[in-house]
Amino acid sequence: MDIFSDIRALVVDKLAVMVKEGLVPIGCNLQSVTVEPPRDPAHGDVATNAALVLKGAERKPREIATDLAKRLIEDSRVATAEVAGPGFLNLRLELDYWQQSIRQIIENGEEFGRSDIGGGRRVNIEFVSANPTGPLHVGHTRGAVFGDALANLLAFAGYQVTREYYINDGGAQVDTLARSVYLRYLEALGREVVFGDDAYPGDYLVEIGKELAAEKGEVWLDRPEEEWLAALREYSTKAMMALIRDDLASLGVNMDVYFSEKSLYDSGRIEASVQDLVGKDLIYEGQLTPPKGKVPDDWEPRVQTLFRSTSHGDDVDRPLKKSDGNWTYFAPDIAYHFDKISRGYDILIDVFGADHSGYVKRMKAAVSALSDRKVTFDIKLIQLVRLLKKGEPFKMSKRSGSFVTLRDLIERVGKDVTRFVMLTRKNDATLDFDFDKVLEQSRDNPVFYVQYAHARIMSVLRRARRQGLSVDDEALVDIDLAPLRHEADLAVMKKLAEWPRVIKIAAHNNEPHKIAFFLFELAGEFHRLWNRGHDDPQLRIIQESNVTESLARITLARAVSIEIASGLSILGVTPMQEMR
Repeated sequence: MDIFSDIRALVVDKLAVMVKEGLVPIGCNLQSVTVEPPRDPAHGDVATNAALVLKGAERKPREIATDLAKRLIEDSRVATAEVAGPGFLNLRLELDYWQQSIRQIIENGEEFGRSDIGGGRRVNIEFVSANPTGPLHVGHTRGAVFGDALANLLAFAGYQVTREYYINDGGAQVDTLARSVYLRYLEALGREVVFGDDAYPGDYLVEIGKELAAEKGEVWLDRPEEEWLAALREYSTKAMMALIRDDLASLGVNMDVYFSEKSLYDSGRIEASVQDLVGKDLIYEGQLTPPKGKVPDDWEPRVQTLFRSTSHGDDVDRPLKKSDGNWTYFAPDIAYHFDKISRGYDILIDVFGADHSGYVKRMKAAVSALSDRKVTFDIKLIQLVRLLKKGEPFKMSKRSGSFVTLRDLIERVGKDVTRFVMLTRKNDATLDFDFDKVLEQSRDNPVFYVQYAHARIMSVLRRARRQGLSVDDEALVDIDLAPLRHEADLAVMKKLAEWPRVIKIAAHNNEPHKIAFFLFELAGEFHRLWNRGHDDPQLRIIQESNVTESLARITLARAVSIEIASGLSILGVTPMQEMR
C-alpha cells in the first residue's frame, strides 16, 4: 500500500473523467502530475500539482482545481480538498485510511515498501576498485558503503543487481608492489633493506614477505629482477586482493564479480572495443588542440589515434594511444565498459572518488557510443571523509604507513556505526566523521537515535509479553486501531506512510542517503510520541488499565520497528534489540 501512489491514481482517474466531459483538453500529458507531502503540514496531508501541469488547458488552473476538488471528496479516502495559490490542491485524508496503512505494514513486515519500479532490469554497480597495492583506507570505506547500500536499495526496488570490483592490475603500480614485496622477502631472510620513493613501505607487506620467504626459501635471493618480477606481480596481487576481500567482508560488503584489468590486455578486448568504435566512425587519426590556459613547455602537436567523444557529449576528443604506440589509460577503461555492455546490463553505475570528476564526461561518452545510447550510465562521485575528534582534525595511528585504514576505523567504532555515519551525508558532500559524536548517546548522533528507537520498541514488546499480551505480528494485524486518533499518533502514521515513496525516489536517483535521512525522521516522530507519554498518560504505549489502547499503540510502535529494521537492512546495519 502506497498512499501517495494510490491518491495519485485517484487524481489521474478523476482528470480522465474531466477529459471526457470536455473540462480538460484531450491529449494532456498526465505524467507530470504529482502527489506528495505538502511543504507545510498545516496545509494538509497530501498536495497535488495536477491543475498546474495540464498544458494546453484554456481554463485557469484554479478553475480546474476547484472542479477536481469536488470530484475528489466523493472518494471515501478523502476528507477535504482545498484549492491554494495559483491552483495547488491540498487534501486531507480520512483517519481510517492512515490506520489501514499500519495494518499493511504489519501484514507485509519488512517487505512493506518493496517496489517493482526496477522491472527486473539488470544493473551493474562498480565500486571501491582500489589499486591492489595496499589495504583499503577511509576514503575507500565511504565508497564501499555507498555502493553496497545502493545495491541493496536497487534490489529492494526491483532491479537485478551485480556488485563488481575492477582490479587495477595492469599498470606500473603492480610492478612497484612486486618490488616492495621483494624487499619484504629479503627482509624476512635477514637482509637489510631500504625503501625508496618508488616502494610501498607499509607494514601490511611484512607478513606477505614472510609467507613468500617460507614458501620459496632463498630461490630468488640475489637474483635479477627479470627472474622474479612477473611471478611476484601475480603473487603480490593475489595476496593484496585477499586482504582487500577481508577488509570488505569486515564492513559487510561482498562482491559478486572481481574483474581483472590485465585480462583486457590478454584477451584482445581493448582491440575489440576500439574496432567497435571504428565501425561507428568514431575513431580517427588527428591532432588535439593545445590545452586551455598555460600551455606546458613540452607540449607539441602530434598525430594520435583519437576517439570522437565530442559526438557523445564530451568537451574534447580523447586519445587512445600514446606517442610510443601503447594504449592510454582510457583505452582499457573503454574496453572494460564494452565488456560490461556485452554482458547484457541495462544500467551501469560507477562509483568514483571525487578526484575522478574530470573523467566523467569521457566515460559517459564512451558508454553512450559503445551501447548506441541504449545503456543508462550514472557516475556517482564520493567526496572526502574528514576524521575529527571533539571537532578537531584527528590523526589515528596507522599501520599502513601513510593513511588510516578501513580496519582501523571498524576496530574503533564498529561496522554498523561506520556504515550508518557514511550515509548521513549525500555522496558528493564532504563528510565529517567525529569519533566523539558517532559514539555518544544523544539525538545529535543519528546512529544512536535510530537504533534507540528500535531498541525501545523491542523493549515494549518484551514488556507486553511479560504482562500476558499477545503481540506477535499475527495477532497485531487484527488489532482495532481506532484509538489512534491523537495528532501525535497521526504524525507517526504519516511518516510511516512515506516509506514506499522514499524507496522509489531514492532508487530513481541512486541516493541511498535518503534512507538514512528518512530513518532519522521516523525515529524522531516516534521519540516525540514516546516523550509526550511522560506528560499525557493516554499517549503511553502500554497503559495498565486500557488493553485496547495499549494494543493499538503497540501495533503502531511495531510498524515503526518494521520500517526501521527494513531501512537499516538496506543500509547494511543490524538493528539493536536493546541498548546498554
